Order: sequence, then structure tokens, then C-alpha cells
Amino acid sequence: MAESSTLSESTLPEAPLDLFAAWLGDAEATGMTDPNAMTLATAGADGRPSARTVLLRGVGEDGFRFFTNRGSLKGRQLSENPRAQLLLFWRELGRQILIHGSVEELSDADSDAYFESRARDSRLGAWASDQGAPLESRDQLLARVAENERRFEGLEIPRPPYWGGYLVRPEAIEFWQAGEFRLHDRFVYRRSDAGGWAAGRLSP
Repeated sequence: MAESSTLSESTLPEAPLDLFAAWLGDAEATGMTDPNAMTLATAGADGRPSARTVLLRGVGEDGFRFFTNRGSLKGRQLSENPRAQLLLFWRELGRQILIHGSVEELSDADSDAYFESRARDSRLGAWASDQGAPLESRDQLLARVAENERRFEGLEIPRPPYWGGYLVRPEAIEFWQAGEFRLHDRFVYRRSDAGGWAAGRLSP
């Protein structure tokens, strides 16, 4: 893990999204694969947690966006319990960011716009895959892809009704930076009742 410069009270911006953007930019500058990859942790009504890697597809003042099959386990869990944690970890930089918040579905317009930006093969894959459902073989999946290729030949591929985006509205954002002898630096921003942010240091 790379040694990182010290994260301190004097270097913290007032808004956590400013620091998030700077750290994501640093990760992108390394040339690493998928610097926007993040772990998404969810739990359904039964309280059983699950986690998987998804790609961050947008950041704004309202929160963090990702897209997926809403019929998948994560989609079903978010329907039952619309809260999640996101974790971005960059080993090369010795940094991670943990985001806690509520989750809501993005509009059809937002989901359509992103789906249309995807490669045609990826759009076909969204129609072919019943994400998380049992498959007899890979050939069965490829047969579904071929079936949808014929179905949409010469046509635009619309967004499947079960596929769309989510917005994670952050309530807390924690920044962690590796330090020598495991004396790491951790700061958490918490959303205040007035809508602003208050930052504080945490013990490593």
C-alpha cells in the first residue's frame, strides 16, 4: 500500500464532495482499472446483509448514482430497506471512502439517458440476463443474447423495465488515509439538521 500524505483538520474542505472529487481524481490519475468501482452493501427486511461491486456512474450535490437490474438481490433488498453503504478503496493510494445514506430510484428519464449511452452489446446483455437467477449453462445465456440480437436487429434497444438507476443520498461520508504503524487518519462528515456538514476526527 502506498504511503500517503497526512490528512489533517487544516486540509479538510467544508464540503465532503470537494474532497471526494479530489480523491477520485487522484485515483483516476494513477491509471488504475475502474477507479470508480465501489462495494455496495445492502440488507433486506430479514436483516441479512449482502455486498457486491458496482460502478459509480455520477456524483452530484444530491448524492451518488449507480445502475443495475432492479430485480436482482440488491434491487429487492433496496425495495425492502432503502438504505445502503458504499465503499471505495484505492490500495495504490492508501485511501478509502465510506458513504452511508438513504437510497431512492432515479427517474425513468435519468435511467433511459444512461442506458442509451451504453454499448449496444451491454444493452443486449441487460435484456439477456435475469441477474442472480440459476442458469443451466453459459450456452443458455449466450442463446438469450442471440435471441435478443434477432429481436432488436436494426432497431434501437430500449431500456428493460426492470433495469434502472439509484441515488444514494449521503448522511455520513468517512475518509480514511493510511498512516505509518497503523496510525491512520480518519475523518467523518455528518449531515446536520440544517443541511450542512460537520466534520470530526475518528480514532483509527
